[in-house]
Amino acid sequence: MPDSKKPTLLLIDGHSLAFRAFYALPIDSFVTRDGQHTNAIHGFLSMLNLLLQNERPTHLAVAFDKSRVSFRTEEYPEYKGTRGETPAEFKGQIPLLQEALAAMNIPTLELEGFEADDIIATLATQGRSEGFDVLVTSGDRDTIQLVGDGITLLYPNARGVSELKRYDRDAVVERYGVEPHQYPEVAALVGEASDNLIGIDKVGEKTAVKWIQQYGSVENLLAHADEIKGVVGNNLREQQDRAVRNRRLNRLVTDVELPLAPADLARRAMDVDAVRDIFGRLQFKALLERLLKIEGVTDTAQLTDGGAATSDLPPVHEPKGAELEAWLAAQSGPVGVRVAVLGGQIEGVGLAAESDSVWVPWGDPELEAWLASPAPKHVFDSKRQGKALAAAGVELAGVDLDPALQAWLLRPSQRSETLASLVYYYLGENLPQPDPNQLVPETEALSPASEAWFIRRLAIELAERLDAGSTSVLRDIEVPLGPVLGRMETQGITVAAPVLAGLNERLTAQAADIAQRAFAEIGREVNLGSPKQLQEVLFDQLGMPKTRSNKTGFSTDAQSLQDLQDLNPHPFLELLLAHRDATKIKQIVETLEKSIGADGRVHTNYEQTGSATGRLASNDPNLQNIPIKTEVGREVRTAFVPGEGFETLLTADYSQIEMRIMAHLSEDAGLIEAFNSGEDLHRFVGARVFAVDPADVTPTMRTKVKAMSYGLAYGLSPFGLSKQLRIEVSEAKELIADYLARFGGVRDYLRGVVEQARVDGYTTTIFGRRRPFADLASTNRTLRENAERQALNSPIQGSAADIIKLAMLGIDADIRERRLASRMLLQVHDELVFEIAPGELDEMTAIVVDRMGHAADLSVPLDVQVGSGANWDAAAH
Repeated sequence: MPDSKKPTLLLIDGHSLAFRAFYALPIDSFVTRDGQHTNAIHGFLSMLNLLLQNERPTHLAVAFDKSRVSFRTEEYPEYKGTRGETPAEFKGQIPLLQEALAAMNIPTLELEGFEADDIIATLATQGRSEGFDVLVTSGDRDTIQLVGDGITLLYPNARGVSELKRYDRDAVVERYGVEPHQYPEVAALVGEASDNLIGIDKVGEKTAVKWIQQYGSVENLLAHADEIKGVVGNNLREQQDRAVRNRRLNRLVTDVELPLAPADLARRAMDVDAVRDIFGRLQFKALLERLLKIEGVTDTAQLTDGGAATSDLPPVHEPKGAELEAWLAAQSGPVGVRVAVLGGQIEGVGLAAESDSVWVPWGDPELEAWLASPAPKHVFDSKRQGKALAAAGVELAGVDLDPALQAWLLRPSQRSETLASLVYYYLGENLPQPDPNQLVPETEALSPASEAWFIRRLAIELAERLDAGSTSVLRDIEVPLGPVLGRMETQGITVAAPVLAGLNERLTAQAADIAQRAFAEIGREVNLGSPKQLQEVLFDQLGMPKTRSNKTGFSTDAQSLQDLQDLNPHPFLELLLAHRDATKIKQIVETLEKSIGADGRVHTNYEQTGSATGRLASNDPNLQNIPIKTEVGREVRTAFVPGEGFETLLTADYSQIEMRIMAHLSEDAGLIEAFNSGEDLHRFVGARVFAVDPADVTPTMRTKVKAMSYGLAYGLSPFGLSKQLRIEVSEAKELIADYLARFGGVRDYLRGVVEQARVDGYTTTIFGRRRPFADLASTNRTLRENAERQALNSPIQGSAADIIKLAMLGIDADIRERRLASRMLLQVHDELVFEIAPGELDEMTAIVVDRMGHAADLSVPLDVQVGSGANWDAAAH
């Protein structure tokens, strides 16, 4: 830490840290109401707040790059030439960041012809000579050369800017094996890809460090280049100009003429009104509160409502008996709830109101009654918390908000996030996190009661960010679905282990036999799972046409091999594909075998936040990846059977639900007529497209139309359709043109949905679920086209996900209300699987058909197909 007796000069590389924040924080989650992206600004200012609080600098400045042009590019035009164009979403944030820093009275410097690193190097060198403790914060490794007595580098880790690694002289030596001033010597030899500085061929960090440890510098190394043996020695001598150039360019300038000196950078009181204005425009409510408190602003009129800093955690109380009863009775608003589970057992529950929190050990009847009451509660990951309580005999009721679900609805493309990460993103605060690698952690974990306090604050913050449609999806679909999924997970489904064992044995023998036949075709044994060995066999030994290139050579994925076999059939390829199919199913079977619990049932985990469209994901094990169109896949399903006390399985799924949603959204009269008439959809469409009577639509015609109907909803191109149907691209183009000409509503809808998403920045399902698409405005063609394809289908697939979830809620409610013994066990995309108690099949069938058929009010009927049988496959319909 800096010497408290000395003034501390903090120097920050503005572009470096802002760029890291841009890529560390999801772009679609930090957008103001008028469409301004703010993730880089938010990440930078969050880091700055932490630095101000932790380092307490007396002097401070932020340096920026003026442009990409500098004396380095004048000497070497290729300098940083490999860097792509700066994203437009990032460019617009830098002026706003500089405006925020100006409001905070933090000096910013930039100079034509020099980089921010040179400004920092100059100020750091001056500051050290003037008696400052200097802290340099940068993500550019070139600044390592500045480290030494009086200068410490704070370097962000790979996860972004929320954690900074402190590099003093000893830390640099420990990490790199050389003195700080020698680091650029190593970098000159190795090269720096981000700066487009090419190093000496075959020279990695270990070799470069060894040389610099021995010779001290590139200059001295080159003077002794004849002593270096082998290939690297030859490369060094032949390519020494690279090292000399690199060393010249990576040397930071320490005597740039600047308008300000270290003494001019003393911290000044910020302009509170200006800060409130810019932070208000950026919609940084929590960051504003945090900053004002760090700066000592105590006038409550200057603070926004509902916020508090981490240091202002309310004390945790432990009321008992009448005191707890009184505390619960006094809560007029929602209470934050955190259930503490250790080793599968509940230890207690943390509760939090606006300004106080309590810890209640498990076993208090008053607490259990309150948890089961309709009193409003804010619960993080309410499905898992409710499941833990249900295992202890208490049903969690009254869940009002769930920050895990709220955050996912705001940025559905993000993977599931922890409470700590969401608190950091949205409240700008760090939750203390014990190091899991320490036997005795230095950092103590927060009390569940304090976590409940953060949960409550986070829920309120996220509620303000959710639009009305997303709020409706949260309250009407996602929150109520949690306990339904919890019950399904707890119940699981019975799996007949002998069936799986017999299938595994047969697949093992089959895979071995196929492998031996494949080896016979090429005259030797290879690892059929090794891309490298397969590349050698296919493209070198057998001389087959090259597939698409990848990092390891040429692709050997399933699609590439299937395309290769279709165009250049070979017995080895046919056997390789068969081996892959057998191996894939064998792996699924083995995973299922390992997942059978002591109760003879498999318990999957349904992840609500596992997809961007709203579809549920099944994990540990995944029960949604069992093939249904292959004989062996259906054989796997025969192992899923009713449990003891149940007589049959019932399955139900939607017929052509995505095309029905397409008809509803597009309002296409032809599609609506097809569904309302009850005619076969693809035969009806085929008759229109090919201008024949429905009776004359051949199976080939029907197949083409079916592929096109679904493909268009997924953004399928003529080239993609031609590959799928094995027809010429010209024929595929003609098919699509004829289709769209006869179904104008579909054509107009598909054109309009992407354009509207480009305007809005998101798509919306029938029920109001939003999916943001920041990449629709990307200058990167690949990213933009991927976003366009996803935007085409998201309203359709998302609406289908919402519909089956609503059906599940209705079915579960009917089962519970009628006190039926039958149970809903599985959801596999558009299919539901039930375990039917004796005598309840007819009633359950009626409930399922009714609830699924009326889950949404569309312009076409929702067709539900049901079946029952002694196992999952036999219950197919």
